Amino acid sequence: MTTARQEEPRPILSGVRVIDAATWIAGPTAATVMADFGADVIKVEPPGGDGFRRLNDTPGFPKGDTDYAWQLDNHSKRGIIMDLGQDADRARMRALVASADVFITNHPLPVRRKFGLTWDELSPINLRLIYASLTAKGEVGPEADGSGFDMTTYWARSGLMHLVRPDMAGPPALSVAGQGDHPTGIALFGAVMLGLYERTMTGRGREVHTSLIANGLWSNAVLATAVLAGAPLQNRRPRNDPWTAMVNYYETRDGRWFIVSALDPQRDFTRLVQVIERPDLLDDPRFATVEARSQNAAALTRIFDAAFLQRDWAEWRVRLGETRLAVGPVLTPEEAADDSQARAIGVITDTADGALLSQQIDTPIWVSGQEKARPRRAPGPDEHGDAIRAALNGGGLPWEG
Repeated sequence: MTTARQEEPRPILSGVRVIDAATWIAGPTAATVMADFGADVIKVEPPGGDGFRRLNDTPGFPKGDTDYAWQLDNHSKRGIIMDLGQDADRARMRALVASADVFITNHPLPVRRKFGLTWDELSPINLRLIYASLTAKGEVGPEADGSGFDMTTYWARSGLMHLVRPDMAGPPALSVAGQGDHPTGIALFGAVMLGLYERTMTGRGREVHTSLIANGLWSNAVLATAVLAGAPLQNRRPRNDPWTAMVNYYETRDGRWFIVSALDPQRDFTRLVQVIERPDLLDDPRFATVEARSQNAAALTRIFDAAFLQRDWAEWRVRLGETRLAVGPVLTPEEAADDSQARAIGVITDTADGALLSQQIDTPIWVSGQEKARPRRAPGPDEHGDAIRAALNGGGLPWEG
């Protein structure tokens, strides 16, 4: 008796074509996730290339031998440069749209109107098109035509920049590269998949959209909703005089910082004083109740500070782990990029032969039973332009992915 050989599962998005006519990070991220699951993604750049290619030249960014940021957010795509100010390239763009399932753009709305890239102009070309629109501040309203970046719109406009600093006496903190763009790109990916799912039932395309301002407020939604509920906000206090010593960060003898997030006030306090070998604190009237511990949070922080300075992090990690308290080391970027748990679950992935990097951070979505394609090399400027133009002139564009 023979059994048929079990074939490898077909990539989920095999047969889906995506036109990535977006720039920088957030919009292209959505297309990159689709490429990881088998979609054929064509990256369209303006003359001179996507501005993201020049990120490495920005003061303060790490200098490397490879364009690591470009590889991260544009791997596994084909690339073409188009000058949409020219009739020939505008015609080619329309031909690409006619062949596509998904069109992604984050160009400001006035630019879309100027070059014929709006939903109203593209959808008649392809009634099955999912048009994915990413804006800084939304599709309507007094600022809809304006532009914005992760730092100015996701981070500063949402209230996060105001809140995330050691204490309110200090200046606001700057965000890091891609901090809001990458989660916003995942939101756009989700919107695209909703559009594709609806299309399986209706046969028709749909415009889907998200924005940096929406995702910034969603990231800060707990406190923003507190404002809507009329609950007055409490400003962040200095580390040595916190609202509670049970949610704070501490330093160990070897200079390592870690954070404690003990949210069960009675159970976790009991566990914490036991692990630092100070059971006498359970009988200290200053710390007998949740309210008392809050009133005396500065004193309790000083006690914890002194205790944690007695041992190195390696020993505290074992001791705290045995109590099942929620703690975490404050890693440097170098340590985070080599984190054993992140490697165990595939967050740090090997790339395909020929990619710009041998390893990179993987997009954060997996599907059981589907092996994600290893990231291929991100395209050079107009790397596939001649082949794509020739194929369009010949009346058909071959598939990849």
